[in-house]
Amino acid sequence: MDIPRTDWIWHNGHLVKWDEATVHVSAHALHYGSSVFEGLRLYDTPAGPAVFQLNAHVRRLLDSCRILRMQLSYSADEIASAIIETVRRNRLKSGYIRPLAYRGAGPIALDARSAPTELAIFAFEFGPYLGRAGLEQGVDVMVSSWRRMAPDTLASMSKAGGNYLNSQFIAMEAADLGFREGIALDVNGLVSEGSGENIFVVYRGAIYTPPVGASILMGITRDCVLRLAQELGHEVRQEAFPREMLYVADEIFFTGTAVEISPVRSVDKIPVGDGRRGPITASIQDAFFGILNGKLPDRHGWLTLVES
Repeated sequence: MDIPRTDWIWHNGHLVKWDEATVHVSAHALHYGSSVFEGLRLYDTPAGPAVFQLNAHVRRLLDSCRILRMQLSYSADEIASAIIETVRRNRLKSGYIRPLAYRGAGPIALDARSAPTELAIFAFEFGPYLGRAGLEQGVDVMVSSWRRMAPDTLASMSKAGGNYLNSQFIAMEAADLGFREGIALDVNGLVSEGSGENIFVVYRGAIYTPPVGASILMGITRDCVLRLAQELGHEVRQEAFPREMLYVADEIFFTGTAVEISPVRSVDKIPVGDGRRGPITASIQDAFFGILNGKLPDRHGWLTLVES
């Protein structure tokens, strides 16, 4: 989907009109991918619009900046306030929020730590990333021929723009071959994650998810699912597992800010379980969306109201 146009974008400390939020063609990030970003969801809750896991996302943005040696001149509280202000000024009730920090115009050299670090925040209406039907019926995916980066090549713990060229190859290959998404293996040939999602596999009653060392992004929704699964009494194992487990799994689901919690219906045209959303996936979805729609209390403090 194209990004819907909104009225205001927060750019370097000020709200500016959409057309005024520009970047110079000499910006370092445009040439070398020296940017970091976040994706946050805004939900229309019974108490009003609320940002999901605001502080956790801001903290990860700052962590990514630290890994890339990018110096932001804004504190965590200032960034959080700017996110809320951007949502409020655009009068959004639900949607997606994108903070983006990047190296601006400056040196042409690869080491451009002297370039200014700029920050932009925009927000827009946004539905289910894999389609509304995908949340219930699941999606068809493939194991990609593209591997995730080796641990000593790129920093997978950072949500860096440059890392997502790898994700683009995975997503394009899947689309060209008629699949909704791709699953990447790590450098050892073990399951890593989707092009932009963490992955969970249910096998013989236990839930498996790749560990941090499998070149995954430490997903914020992933952390929420780990907590909910344990609260529901499910056994959770963060450990490496091979590709073939995908073919014998009882259930598989993706997690992420965009995909939320989305079941996988088939892998490489092999049905997952009964070929539909399984009971464990459904139980975690119910607990997750129950908090977001107000049917369950926000006992973990995951929601920050826009109008407090």
